Amino acid sequence: MISFVGAGPGAPDLITLRGAQRLAGADVVIWASSLVPPAVLGHCRPGILIHDSATMTLEDVLAVYAGRDEETAIVRLHSGDPSLYGAIGEQLDWCLAHERSWEIVPGVSSMAAAAAALGRELTEPGVSQSVVVTRLSGRTSASMPDSEGVAAFAAHGATMAVFLSAARPDELLAALLGPGSGYDEHTPAAIVVRATWPDEQIVRTTVGALADGLRATGATMTVLVLVGASLAGGPVKRRSHLYEPSFTTSYRLRSTDGSTEGRPSAHRRR
Repeated sequence: MISFVGAGPGAPDLITLRGAQRLAGADVVIWASSLVPPAVLGHCRPGILIHDSATMTLEDVLAVYAGRDEETAIVRLHSGDPSLYGAIGEQLDWCLAHERSWEIVPGVSSMAAAAAALGRELTEPGVSQSVVVTRLSGRTSASMPDSEGVAAFAAHGATMAVFLSAARPDELLAALLGPGSGYDEHTPAAIVVRATWPDEQIVRTTVGALADGLRATGATMTVLVLVGASLAGGPVKRRSHLYEPSFTTSYRLRSTDGSTEGRPSAHRRR
């Protein structure tokens, strides 16, 4: 079995229970030392075979899979969650072509970890109910459609999480403030470097000062940029309707006049 495991954002206790179990039972682990802290490997048994994919090509990784039989427990440890920029598609193709069993174990994304570090909800009612996950087009994203670039999404003004783009701060700034953008120089932004790692950095800034803020961190890898009005400080502008006393759900009836106490619906009483 080949398990594609999300390592989470960095802290070894933010891997899922299933992910930790897969590491504990692994005979072979392939991990990226440039993206995953060594402490995450503390979930492994001593003496197992560990490969560092930081210096490996896809063919090198596939050769490890091919060199082991179906009974060998192999973990391919990806940073964050494998579904976001995990480059697992071609590995899954190999597993299918060679009739090898596999699974994907989700992980905590650095986007969730960054929001937690900032103490903000990314989907604040009345401010932003959408989160765009994107990146600048580059050497590893040459096939990105024009309609999916940072500049195209900026027009919506929604909360945006920009991955893999810290090495080009001026280009990122230009894309965020291009013609028709829903952001301006005063729109709140945040830079989170190595979320949940021991050397985590958090920079609260604005879109206008974003490029200078990125340069000041000195970081070009393991950096997430968050942009949008939901990052502003202060009380929320509108509370959620879901828990309003005057709001009815499948499980709760509208509160009686003069009361804020919840009343279970017939569905809830079953």
